[in-house]
Amino acid sequence: MEIEIDVNDDTPIFHQLINQVKGSVMSGVLTTGVSLPSIRQLANELGVNQNTVAKAYKMLERDSIIVARGYRGTFIHENAKENCQVNLNDKGLNIMKESIVNMRALGLTDSEIRIAFSSLMKQSN
Repeated sequence: MEIEIDVNDDTPIFHQLINQVKGSVMSGVLTTGVSLPSIRQLANELGVNQNTVAKAYKMLERDSIIVARGYRGTFIHENAKENCQVNLNDKGLNIMKESIVNMRALGLTDSEIRIAFSSLMKQSN
């Protein structure tokens, strides 16, 4: 698998990584059990910050596209192809959109909604 980063693209680098890994899974280039480079190795190869690669790997693991096995490495998840079709960001956005619609129906202003959201985010840490 070859990953190419376009620094002129408006898409954040970690999203470019995620999209390319998912694309390689969907096209069959990456299959179940295939080993991925370590975070450090991939960051060095791409010339990007290790935290950027770590963020992409964390999100791919959350979505069950990859699985980290400690010191043994990071591998393509057995259900990766099916899981590529699930977009948790879209699901989250739909939940938030519905909540905003409901809050506006109650008469809350956008400012009040932002303050409420910010307050809840602080509480959940």
